[in-house]
Amino acid sequence: MLLKTVLHWFRRDLRVTDNTALFQAYSESERLVPVFCWDDAILRSPDVGAARVDFLLRSLHSLSRNLDSLGHRLVIRHGPPEEVLPTLAREAGASAVFVNRDYEPYSVARDARVEAVLTEHGIQLRSHKDRVIHEGREVLTRTGTVFSVFTPYSKAWKAKPLSWPAPRIGGPKAPAPSLGSLPLPESAAALGHPAGQSPCAAGERAGLELLDQFLEARVFDYDHGRNLLSEPNGTSLLSPHLRFGTVGIRTVLERLQSARTRTTTTVGQKSCDTWLSELIWREFYIQILANHPRVASGSFRPEYDQIQWRGTDAQFEAWCAGQTGYPIVDAAMRCLNATGWMHNRLRMIVAMFLTKDLMVSWQRGERHFMKALADGDLAANNGGWQWSAGCGTDAAPYFRIFNPVTQGQKCDPDGDFVRRWVPELKDAPADCIHEPWTRPLLLARSRYPSPIVQHDVQRGLCLEMFKAVKGASAESKSTPSSANE
Repeated sequence: MLLKTVLHWFRRDLRVTDNTALFQAYSESERLVPVFCWDDAILRSPDVGAARVDFLLRSLHSLSRNLDSLGHRLVIRHGPPEEVLPTLAREAGASAVFVNRDYEPYSVARDARVEAVLTEHGIQLRSHKDRVIHEGREVLTRTGTVFSVFTPYSKAWKAKPLSWPAPRIGGPKAPAPSLGSLPLPESAAALGHPAGQSPCAAGERAGLELLDQFLEARVFDYDHGRNLLSEPNGTSLLSPHLRFGTVGIRTVLERLQSARTRTTTTVGQKSCDTWLSELIWREFYIQILANHPRVASGSFRPEYDQIQWRGTDAQFEAWCAGQTGYPIVDAAMRCLNATGWMHNRLRMIVAMFLTKDLMVSWQRGERHFMKALADGDLAANNGGWQWSAGCGTDAAPYFRIFNPVTQGQKCDPDGDFVRRWVPELKDAPADCIHEPWTRPLLLARSRYPSPIVQHDVQRGLCLEMFKAVKGASAESKSTPSSANE
């Protein structure tokens, strides 16, 4: 028997196609009320910045238009969800609220509060898996424990069956109740986040177009192109869309599988497999956060919480502003500040530079990224920073240290990316653009800063800093026991 009226609460699933909870809410009810709640606990969080709020708002405008085209109306409310949802459910006469599960500590606690209040009023909270293919404890070692190393997790993940996209919802089966709704602001400034950043188009249609453009050609060179900064971008640019759910992960995997069948080249097939691996990394970090929520505030390897970071506030500020004297680092940080987005290879380079060259805590960099990135996602951001710092799940910990000069030469061999974002070096020849200090006259003329540290010196100091905590057993204990399972 169909439920008379239900709510679907949009959070990180801002789409009408391949949306598990939305489709179930539509299928199991006579009347569907789509709702979005502005949560001040998120809007006012120190980790939330203008680029992310702007992308969210533009995606909501797109979602509202898509729902309108299907005959549904998005109801907007503002306030604590544990107050807003029960009140709205009573106004609508709804017997259930449908949601797609989220796995961040705040979201888990919030949903528990919402469910408790709804239950008091005889209203169900029905949650569904949607953000990932395999969640929580669905991918386990042979001994029934959670994987803490990526490679065996990836192998086990691939051995499980995939789920496929849910259909798009249809039009209303019966008139929805008349409910008050707030208008969507025209800009993020009205929400306290004036934004000058627009890293990419937002919304479901834009996300699907990006996916199709990537899978049409660029994916077949992804294994090589993902590490280069040349245009067109070798990556998919889908990270904000996956973060806000304007594109569903099942849709992504279905279309990737279709693309892989179209290529007969070994390079193309390998590239498709490499991109699949990156999508599995995303789920790996989500399950790490879900099963080990402590990583949101500390190292996955707790012994590294004892590190005495030697970097200074001035060095951190220079890194944030793109004024370190290392061109690839500074270009990456200026790009982030201007656009709210950064290439994945650059994220590793700048994170490694902050933690290993400047010896500043990874947590300061993690917070800066969360504030600046349009695709800021706790699980991916935290996992990436801990990987770079050497205190996370990686089986090769702190002794991996990137050289910012050679990294720049590899990913930006002609220096075009550096020239774009560090105009002081626009006239620098390619053979010295990643180490302009080798040409003192050029450096003086450019007014670009000299390096604030010397990489070779800092590398040794960094190893000493980590070894002071880890001791002689550092390497022998670096791989958890589940690594070979």
